[in-house]
Amino acid sequence: MAKKTTKPSILNKKSLDFLERYINNPSPTGFESEGQKLWLSYLKPYVDDHFVDNYGTVVGVINPTAKYKVVIEAHADEISWFVHYITNEGFIYVRRNGGSDHIIAPSKRVNIHTEKGIVKALFGWPAIHVRGGKPEVAPTLENIFLDCGCENKKEVEDLGIHVGCVITYEDEFMILNKKHYVGRALDNRMGGFMIAEVARLLKENKVKLPFGLYVTNSVQEEVGLRGAEMIVERIKPDLAIITDVTHDTQTPMMNKIQSGDIACGKGPVLCYAPAVHNNLLKHIVTTAQKEKIPFQRSAASRATGTDTDAFAYGAAGVPSALISLPLRYMHTTVESVHKDDVENVIQLIYDSVKTLKAGADMRYFK
Repeated sequence: MAKKTTKPSILNKKSLDFLERYINNPSPTGFESEGQKLWLSYLKPYVDDHFVDNYGTVVGVINPTAKYKVVIEAHADEISWFVHYITNEGFIYVRRNGGSDHIIAPSKRVNIHTEKGIVKALFGWPAIHVRGGKPEVAPTLENIFLDCGCENKKEVEDLGIHVGCVITYEDEFMILNKKHYVGRALDNRMGGFMIAEVARLLKENKVKLPFGLYVTNSVQEEVGLRGAEMIVERIKPDLAIITDVTHDTQTPMMNKIQSGDIACGKGPVLCYAPAVHNNLLKHIVTTAQKEKIPFQRSAASRATGTDTDAFAYGAAGVPSALISLPLRYMHTTVESVHKDDVENVIQLIYDSVKTLKAGADMRYFK
């Protein structure tokens, strides 16, 4: 039997080293600056220019003087918590910053970000021996709490902790069974990594684009697409290709009737929705078929829930499309994606951008 040939990876050691550092670096919504600096440092060799907006969205630009503008975009922020209330006994109650999941919080170790530096803490929970009662009390936003080893409120405050300090989980990057990238905030740090890799491939393969390419890492997606809403008005692009994550539905407790039939390892997911421009989507589908890139399809009702919506309905209407990365366990500390999907998303964005023409008119009719 002939050996199955393995397609060479488009990622290199430098790419993967950056990916691990980028995933491990905290970038909570509203406090993305350190992660954005890391991302920009990696991107700079592959773009001609860059700019940063007032709230921290970073844009690397290839061909900045070109009149026709194309965006490839991801979001940089991760869900987190805020210190909300410190009790006299030294325990801390929290408030969400984005869609943080209270169910997974008990027993998690966290980093509280203060002006004095990182303070370690943990989400406490009563032991199984003493909980009792039926039905059993479940974690809620009102009963989860942090313990930072202090005996009273003053001791907590002496550590530099105050209401408004942001809190992130300390879980870090790992590879599962040699084929799954795992960590917190793959939603959507993986997107930022993938669009940076597109820029790298364009540079290394000496691709000359006939338009300006705006490689955009937006802030504050997790609280309502806010960074994208701002940056689309500044760039005013002619086209936008957005990448984010979507739910793998193959694991227990997932409902395919509700969420579709999507699998990690079977390729990028192309979304059908009112905000997704059919002509741009058709270009991406044709590209995938021509280049033999596997892909899946999904349908969204009313809105995609991603920065696609902000670009599509901003700046007088920007033809936009969404290429999603299948992901398991969204908004947990063990978000998981398949290596092959990551490479295929990169390849599909790269090939779709490379074959776009400057001045492409996406109107449905004239």
